[in-house]
Amino acid sequence: MRAVVYHGPGQKSLDEHPMPKITEPGDAILRVTKTTICGTDLHILKGDVPTCEAGRVLGHEGVGIVEETGAGVTAFKPGDHVVISCITSCGRCEFCRKSMYSHCTSGGWILGHLIDGTQAEYVRIPHADTSLYAIPQGLDEEALVMLSDILPTGFECGVLNGKVEPGSTVAIVGAGPIGLAALLTAQFYSPAQLIMIDIDDNRLEVAKRFGATDLVNSGDGAAVEAVKKLTDGSGVDTAIEAVGIPETFVLCEEIVAAGGTIANIGVHGATVDLHLETLWAHNISITTRLVDTATTPLLLKTVRAKKLQPESLITHRFSLDQAMDAYETFGNAAENKALKVIITP
Repeated sequence: MRAVVYHGPGQKSLDEHPMPKITEPGDAILRVTKTTICGTDLHILKGDVPTCEAGRVLGHEGVGIVEETGAGVTAFKPGDHVVISCITSCGRCEFCRKSMYSHCTSGGWILGHLIDGTQAEYVRIPHADTSLYAIPQGLDEEALVMLSDILPTGFECGVLNGKVEPGSTVAIVGAGPIGLAALLTAQFYSPAQLIMIDIDDNRLEVAKRFGATDLVNSGDGAAVEAVKKLTDGSGVDTAIEAVGIPETFVLCEEIVAAGGTIANIGVHGATVDLHLETLWAHNISITTRLVDTATTPLLLKTVRAKKLQPESLITHRFSLDQAMDAYETFGNAAENKALKVIITP
């Protein structure tokens, strides 16, 4: 089969790769029908994820059709159309019993990281019964690729961890796909202000269409002053970091109000300064989280009810043969006005 293979920092290619096989009773083999590229894939290519070894098929998002199941799979059968969760969960270990599926002792974030992933024609899914979601008939399967990762990530790591509530003030630092996913799902809770911060005017305009009440271009170095002005000098109740670099996390430290919450989503590959010399008495909370995808069933219901339109995040489409072009487009998102790209094997 054809697959996008990681060959070490800065190196990837579309290769012929062995077909996946059932290795455990709980496995399923899927024919991938749609997949995408995540910012985490770019972090892998930058060398920020040393646990991902050369030779790994990239990708942890997608939808597909079940081709084969192991003897222990009871919830799915060949021919079923499914959403692939970016998190693999056994459903039985100590962490899964706490709904902390991201830390499953035999799963977690393994697709495209510790085992071969979804940017391929076929993929093996361990613990299939608890790591796949049946697609209701009539839904746009392309749009449901967004439920593999970015929508539950934005919702769980940003909105829920950030304690967004009615009437609150929220700032989201980073208007990329994850930040926009947090923006879309934050509106479930009717905050009074949703301030989007980025250096890309195009993405800020997209954020405005998606429901942001205020836009701040941080390229001039005056984002803190702008946010303080928008919040009568107090700062925001929730600051969501959706980039993953030191500068944006420090910006969150500077704009969070007393008693507020900094909710980190970004994948950080470098040390970040925590300015306790100013924050020690501010009663703030800082949360970190790897998405658990515990809210995927809820999000699937909101899509089915047309309360959430994940297709709005898709800007470009490619075939698997064009995967290198897809990476080029996504890796230069500002220049190409790209959000999520869809790859069809």
